[in-house]
Amino acid sequence: MRNEGVGSWPYRRVRLAPDKTAITFREQSLTYAQLDERVTRLARALRELGVGKGDRVALLSRNHPSYLEALFASGLLGAIFVPLNARLSTPELAYSLEDAGVSVLIHSAELTEVGITAAEQAATRQRVVVDGAPDSDAVGYEDIIARAGTDRLAEVVSHNDPCFIMYTSGTTGRPKGVVLTHGNIVFSVMNAVVDLDLLSDEVSLVCAPLFHTAALDFVALPTLLKGGLVCIEEGFDPQQVLQAIERAGVTYTFGAPTMCDDLSQHPDWSSTDLSSIRRMIVAAAPVPPRTLHAYAERGVKLCQGYGLTETGPGALILTPDNVERKLGTTGVPHFFTDVTLAGPSDEPVEPGQRGEIRICGPNVTSGYWNRPEATSDAFDEQGRFRSGDVGVADQDGFVAVVDRLKDMIISGGENIYPAEVEAALLDLPGVAACAVFGVPHEKWGEVGRAAVTLEKGSELSEQDMTEFLLERLAKYKVPKSFLFLDEIPRNASGKIRKNELREHYAG
Repeated sequence: MRNEGVGSWPYRRVRLAPDKTAITFREQSLTYAQLDERVTRLARALRELGVGKGDRVALLSRNHPSYLEALFASGLLGAIFVPLNARLSTPELAYSLEDAGVSVLIHSAELTEVGITAAEQAATRQRVVVDGAPDSDAVGYEDIIARAGTDRLAEVVSHNDPCFIMYTSGTTGRPKGVVLTHGNIVFSVMNAVVDLDLLSDEVSLVCAPLFHTAALDFVALPTLLKGGLVCIEEGFDPQQVLQAIERAGVTYTFGAPTMCDDLSQHPDWSSTDLSSIRRMIVAAAPVPPRTLHAYAERGVKLCQGYGLTETGPGALILTPDNVERKLGTTGVPHFFTDVTLAGPSDEPVEPGQRGEIRICGPNVTSGYWNRPEATSDAFDEQGRFRSGDVGVADQDGFVAVVDRLKDMIISGGENIYPAEVEAALLDLPGVAACAVFGVPHEKWGEVGRAAVTLEKGSELSEQDMTEFLLERLAKYKVPKSFLFLDEIPRNASGKIRKNELREHYAG
């Protein structure tokens, strides 16, 4: 084949197992042969809409099979797929559409209003409506697939060609478009396949957003590469996820720490049969010890991972065999990836010492879309990606992620890592969620402030929390003030928006 990219995967799998079920969604299923036909038709339909090699095709929806179909179809044309965060506001979406120069926007019917306005503001010329009837200025997704032909396309696509642009969560400033090539995706997917021993009989549950790399590149695509089954949930609902795990015999899934907590705190947690799960990945934010222990008690191998959109996403992984032995770490570098911990002068640090996590490998982004300066700043002189995260390795090379460099609080010359304080505070019964951030202080430069959400019925006071932490942490690490919130602000991947906390509550 002339196409070496991700878009060719459905056809390559059809040659091996056309009748195996590839995807289930809303009690409907697609075999690999059916998926291949739909992808081919969609690619031809997009070509009729003027999409060619290098053009950008965006998708805006809750989880839906169209994410995978549009990714593969774009890949067949050599076009670039742009998955968009379905929770963004109209101005945020318009920015991404305009920044990427999107020519076709595929969006769900429920997001038609925001899709129309964002497309108009960004001068996106064509809209396609999925999962519902199109408006008068758009065409229907199923309609254009049904009308298109099934003759195979022979576009030349190499591993060096861009596969998709995924916008960062934008927790600081404007989001940047991370460009991941077909080669980046191949090695990202192979990292998961190799290190997690994924098999062709996997039943993988996708309940995290497909507009992030974890669900897309670390669950859905590795499973399809191996010929397994991808069960797609529209969104995350703890009860529905627990039911799906038991009903489908799920073997593999991913969740952010908040999702894992919601599952383990659900009334059905203790009665749900979880025995089919071979491994579950948790990443996207620091994982509290109580979360790790809750899964260990149920016999679920909760494999902590670490990575970024820029690494597609994997960088470090705690493999199932090491979960019990190295609980609390994010493991070692993936098979095709190299990770080092660098000190202030870029020197490697010794085991037990903190350093910035630097990453290199064929899974790491080639750069940011139309951002040459940002791309240059993101890499050190040795070509390693600067994560901005602080890690510490033990004598065996297993790395624990301590915190974000930018979130570190320097109080009276002492470094305070909020994640350490947050983990201790979450051990206090009655604390549902928390976030620690720095606020200005006349004497110490800055001190910690904790935003806290309490469990229903809890009557914890600031004094209760202070006394609890003083028994576990050095005095300078204990927050000097506490803020009680109904909800901690987070982005779609579960990461706490500390920039919002600092903006609104640092005064």
